[in-house]
Amino acid sequence: MTTANYLSVDDIKVWRPEAIIPLASHRDALIKQRLNDNGVWLPQQTAGKRWAIGCVALEITQRCNLDCSLCYLSEHSQAVHDMPLDEIFRRIDLIFAHYGLRTDVQITGGDPTLRRRDELVAIVRYITAKGMRAALFTNGILATRDLLAELAAAGLVDVAFHVDMTQGRKGYRDEKALNAVRSEYIERARGLNLAVIFNTTLFSGNFQDVPELVRYFSAKADVVSFVSFQLQADTGRGVLRQRVDAINIDNVIARIEQGAGTPLSFDTLLGGHHGCNRYAFAFVINSKLYDGLNDPNLAVAFMNQTAHVAFDRGNRRKAVRAVLTAVLKKPSLWFASLRWLTRLAWRARSDLLAAKARVHKLSFFVHNFMDACHLERDRVESCVFMTMTADGPISMCVHNAKRDDFILKPIRIVRKGEAMSWNPLSGAGDTTELPVPSPNVHPMRLKRGRTRHFALQEKKDS
Repeated sequence: MTTANYLSVDDIKVWRPEAIIPLASHRDALIKQRLNDNGVWLPQQTAGKRWAIGCVALEITQRCNLDCSLCYLSEHSQAVHDMPLDEIFRRIDLIFAHYGLRTDVQITGGDPTLRRRDELVAIVRYITAKGMRAALFTNGILATRDLLAELAAAGLVDVAFHVDMTQGRKGYRDEKALNAVRSEYIERARGLNLAVIFNTTLFSGNFQDVPELVRYFSAKADVVSFVSFQLQADTGRGVLRQRVDAINIDNVIARIEQGAGTPLSFDTLLGGHHGCNRYAFAFVINSKLYDGLNDPNLAVAFMNQTAHVAFDRGNRRKAVRAVLTAVLKKPSLWFASLRWLTRLAWRARSDLLAAKARVHKLSFFVHNFMDACHLERDRVESCVFMTMTADGPISMCVHNAKRDDFILKPIRIVRKGEAMSWNPLSGAGDTTELPVPSPNVHPMRLKRGRTRHFALQEKKDS
């Protein structure tokens, strides 16, 4: 048994964003080198082949309209003003400079729908104009169909709804009851040429519901294309802290397979570090799931052949055509794929007939976030989920561990030709830096997480 090489408190304190912008020709080489140094540059690795980075989180607000029991935000976040739009655009430029075309940019926060609507639309347009893919990560409360339609017209590719029991939505006793919310969100996005994703944070209160959730998403695979299960982590302002031992990657996968009714090949392809991310997908035919990665050799060859193909995730027909065009260029792969599809069709023949050949693809992703005080060096160095800061990208888990260092830092801006510091807590441009207060001094309306919990408890006790 090996002992994890955790970053020390001092290591985390001095860990800095990647300030050096690589040459365009070396973007893939950087992630390959990091993965190789940490023993995870393997034939089935997708990082460095299909993309230079898994995704980059672009936090356009720190404000949120929920107070989740598990939350990566800071106890100061609700008091932080939205940074100027010019700074958002500058960070988008930085994302492009570091990672280039087709980079997945997660527009997130806080909840990004709290940003002014015209600014949110402008952000999506700016990302799209750079040749990158914009995704909206939201709890869905303010993500009306009208807003989603306008964002889709501006170039939005994905919408990821986060719905689970950690959010304290009133009137819902378990994850099954929350399916009513999920169904409403699905209908809002239906037909808008958006890839629909659902994120679920797993903790002791909903871990047992994973099989039921998998069955629900399988029944909605005509719209839902990607499901992400995120394991509880001791980070941020939430009142819940360490997860129970039973919640780990392997146990989550077992629960997913229970709901799927079939084994799924989560080890065929890699997306970064094996301890962070696990991926599988299935074809859904007549609500029954069939493993899509059960031939490892074919899957790896297929991935390498289509590594540079741009898929339209919102239009499944275009995506299929792009895949077929790439596969037909390599006869050996074409014949292997045909043999695999023939075997699949034979196994699924009764479901294909019942479903009148309606086949959907549903991806499953398990993300194992790290505790703020237990950041493993090899996983941080191999990170493929980054957050963009004023100074460059940094591992999402490191960013969450020292969030206040980034969100409370004054930003250099230019207004009316004059350079000045923009203070996140005052929302004003000035030449002086205000001291960072204790989160306890914020008014109750700006308190979240533990600070709010303890303030309410103290008020109750008094």
